[in-house]
Amino acid sequence: MKSWRQWTSVVAGALVIFFLATIPMLAAEGAEPNPADSSAGLIFRWLNFALVFGGITYLIKKHGKTFFGANAKAIASSITEAQAAKAAADRELSEVNAKISGLDREVVELREAARRDAAAEAERLRVSGQAEIEKIKQAARAELAASERVAQQQLREVAASMAVERAGALVASRMNPDVRAKLFHSFLGELQRSAN
Repeated sequence: MKSWRQWTSVVAGALVIFFLATIPMLAAEGAEPNPADSSAGLIFRWLNFALVFGGITYLIKKHGKTFFGANAKAIASSITEAQAAKAAADRELSEVNAKISGLDREVVELREAARRDAAAEAERLRVSGQAEIEKIKQAARAELAASERVAQQQLREVAASMAVERAGALVASRMNPDVRAKLFHSFLGELQRSAN
């Protein structure tokens, strides 16, 4: 198969030959009376036309079929590729349109899921908060009970201390020298008995 350069060189060669053949006619045009106006000139014109037309027809028949066939095949394959690309683009366009139409539904679903998640999180936080409040209440009750026990213990200690002081004061107020002497003698007697 010939390339485009080969075709252009063939066509350029044919044009050069054509112009070289017409140069002598153009040069003789102004010098003599025009032979083309005669009946022989008319015949030569038609003969020239037939030769040029025949040469062009021969070149087209010989090389045109392969050239135009190759071009036709290239054009047909380009058309087939373009149709395939158009079909792929149409498929992609329909997929994009389907996705776009489904996008509103997806947005609604996402909003609903976010609302459900937020409600579930709020409920979890509420339950967790209630549990924490209950733990704090129990800790406060335990602390109050412990504080109450400590206060009761301190109160007992203060009451015992006051009772001892009061008893001491009462004993001291009733103690006179005679009672002391009797207690002292009784203590000494007790010591002697335990020593024996």
